[in-house]
Amino acid sequence: MKIKSIHVYSHDGQRRDLQFKVDGLNVITGRSSTGKSALSEIIEYCMGRSTFNVPEGIIRDKVSWFAVIYQFPQEQVLIAKPTPTDGGTSCGLVMQRRGAQLAPPDFKDLVVNTDDDAVVVLLSRLLGIPENRTEVAIDNSRVSFDANVKHTYYYLFQKQGLVANKDQLFYRQNESFQPQAIKDTLPILLGVSSGDRYELEVRLRAAQRELKINSKLLEQARDAIDTAQQKGISLFSEAKAVGILDAIHQQASADGMTDALRSALLWKPSAIPEDDGSRISRLEDDLSKLRQDRRDVQSRIDSARQFARKAGGFEHEAAEQKDRLASIKAFPKNPKTGEWQWPFCEPNLGLETPVAKLLLNELASLDAEMSIVVEQRPKLDAYLAELDVKVQEIVGSIKNKEAELSAAIAASEIMAQMGARNHAAARVVGRISLFLEGLVPNAELALREADHKRLKFKVEELEKKIGADDSNERLISILNNISTQVSQFIRTFEAEFSTFPARLDLSHLTIVFDRPDRPVPMSRTGGGENHLAYHLSALLALHLFAAKNNRPIPRFLLIDQPTQVYFPSEKVYQEADGSVQKTEADADLVAVRRLFELLLKFTQEDVPGFQLIVTEHANLRDKWFQDALVEQPWSKPPALVPENWPDA
Repeated sequence: MKIKSIHVYSHDGQRRDLQFKVDGLNVITGRSSTGKSALSEIIEYCMGRSTFNVPEGIIRDKVSWFAVIYQFPQEQVLIAKPTPTDGGTSCGLVMQRRGAQLAPPDFKDLVVNTDDDAVVVLLSRLLGIPENRTEVAIDNSRVSFDANVKHTYYYLFQKQGLVANKDQLFYRQNESFQPQAIKDTLPILLGVSSGDRYELEVRLRAAQRELKINSKLLEQARDAIDTAQQKGISLFSEAKAVGILDAIHQQASADGMTDALRSALLWKPSAIPEDDGSRISRLEDDLSKLRQDRRDVQSRIDSARQFARKAGGFEHEAAEQKDRLASIKAFPKNPKTGEWQWPFCEPNLGLETPVAKLLLNELASLDAEMSIVVEQRPKLDAYLAELDVKVQEIVGSIKNKEAELSAAIAASEIMAQMGARNHAAARVVGRISLFLEGLVPNAELALREADHKRLKFKVEELEKKIGADDSNERLISILNNISTQVSQFIRTFEAEFSTFPARLDLSHLTIVFDRPDRPVPMSRTGGGENHLAYHLSALLALHLFAAKNNRPIPRFLLIDQPTQVYFPSEKVYQEADGSVQKTEADADLVAVRRLFELLLKFTQEDVPGFQLIVTEHANLRDKWFQDALVEQPWSKPPALVPENWPDA
């Protein structure tokens, strides 16, 4: 893509044509304020940029339309745009033509037929920019976008204030968001991002989006199942309270609750007696009875435990007494064998006396009571366990009955507020319908969990494939190749630090010299001549790589007033006015000639057919330089816009 010609139209239909050689060096020299620096703004304006940056003054006042004819290998494209109306700062309306050989249209034929977006798409396609997408993490604040012809602007224009700027290497690098755009899109334009990678990234974004949606649905399904039972009980109670369940479904178990609720959807409004109060009263009576039952059982438990404690104390005391008596064989005869066992008395001595009988009877009673206590202990423990189970059953019934009563009271309040049972019933039916719609069966939950695993595996596989791409290594290799050429050009310019390797630092968008002891960025170097050399070396090396490797960057570069650094002052440079004599008298003639010889060699040997457009105040008498002049040096007049054109 090159510049064949630029055309400007007056408000009364006159046209000014500026023809360029599409191959080789083009130089436009002359006085200040003749429109040289506006050429880059006109080209950019007709490349799909809506913002109108042509300076205020004669050009803006006297020109109604701007047109540029672009040369492609197989065809030409004309892009014409009107000057923004009413002092506007942008215009997206475009006239577009395509053909093998195009002539500039007459003023009467200028008519809008498309817009800037279509121009960007067309020029991007003709340049051969592949389908692409910048790589931006999902959680990043900036968004992904397609690289297109607009992202080549950075490498096509070196304007007057930029050409020797030590802090800014590329055009528009100082504008918000543009540095990151350069870093994102240059690898694409240099061929680092392949079509396969773009396809994988598209598939990955689609899979990630699908996984995110599935994760939300899965989370909702799990939450729905966790809360469905409690919601179901509440809705079931409300449905009974408003009378929309038949007698069969009113007694449904927990397993049949869903079917009962589905039957409620068949409810139709009808005249139903107002009996909510009796239902609430019954529930309150049932709840009161259950609470009384719980108190009764608890009282029995307390009594049994008190008895157990007392029995335990008696058992302990009696056991100790029995042990003491047994140690001295308190019974004269063994109760089981009848054998005499009082060794300290004669057999049967004094057993018939009243005192002896009383003592023996007391010992026998104590022994009997001890046997009873021991026999009753297991029965008492079983009795207490049975009462504990019964209390838990009553407590569970109380909780269910309280939930049912709460729902019945809520339904009763709804009926009171809405004025009729039918209205309340309709509201309950609606809630039941919503509940059933969101009810996720276990089978559906399992299906969603399986989908989640499948999608997660798919995302991981695509991430592995993209991660296996060697894009970073290829980008480093390309930048190393470009940096090698940058070093060679800097040596040709005989600039400072030319003895050290120079590299294009994409991270910081600058040139860095790798000295043995420390790196030196362009911003820490001095001298406008050096900065000019670094700028042009970087751009020429970049275009050299793009041309040799058929990368989609236009094959032209416009440089605005580069030799200003070779004059004693800007004032002296401005006064050169395209004069050979003043150039030879005031400029560093050796440096000026070296610059233009390098540019000419670039278009003839390094990249044959490359188009360089240089706007200047300097002029050389050398024949090859005079052959490169597009027109005779611009004075005032003639210039880009004739002064005799009418204002708007």
